[in-house]
Amino acid sequence: MRTSLLKIWVVGTFFMVAAGGCGPHEQPDTIYMPDMVYSPAFKAQKEGAMRMPVKGTVPRNYVPYAYAKDPERAGRELKNPLRKTGDTLVRGQALYNTYCIVCHGVAGEGDGTVVPKFPRPPSLQSDKVRGWSDGRIYHVISVGQNLMPSYASQIATADRWAVIHYIRALQRSKHPTPSDLKAGE
Repeated sequence: MRTSLLKIWVVGTFFMVAAGGCGPHEQPDTIYMPDMVYSPAFKAQKEGAMRMPVKGTVPRNYVPYAYAKDPERAGRELKNPLRKTGDTLVRGQALYNTYCIVCHGVAGEGDGTVVPKFPRPPSLQSDKVRGWSDGRIYHVISVGQNLMPSYASQIATADRWAVIHYIRALQRSKHPTPSDLKAGE
C-alpha cells in the first residue's frame, strides 16, 4: 500500500511540474543582459550601421605603398620582380583584357570601347609611356593618374607586374627592336 501511494505521489508530482512548463510564457521579472535580449537593429546601408574603425588601425597583411605621392621615385626605385615567362605573359594578358582593355584598347592605343563616352586615355604605345620604367607604370596602376583610378584593390601586387610585362610585349609588337627583327628572320 505504501509503495503504491509513493508511486502515485511521484507520478502526480511529475505531471504537475510538466504541466507547469506548458502554460503561456511570461516576461521575466529581471533581465540579466538587456542588450542581448533587446538588441538594436540596423539597416545595413543606413547611417550608424557601419562603425568606423578605430583611428590608426590597419588591415591584416597591409603593406603601405611608400611611393603614393612620388611617381618619379617609384619609377627609379621599383623594379619588376617577375621573370618574363610564358605563364607570366598569359596572366598579364588575362588581367589586361579584364581591367585595361576597355580604355586602352586591344593594342594599347587608347581606343577602348569606352572612349566615345569618356576622354581618350594616353596610348601605351606613345614614346612617353614607352620611355617610362616598369616602376612608373606600376605606380600608375597602383595609385591612378588623371581620370584613371587606382587598381590596387582589384589587381594584386604580383599581378600588376604581370600586366606590365604584357604591356611591354604589346609595345614591342608595335615598335620592335633590331634584335626582335633579327630573331624573326
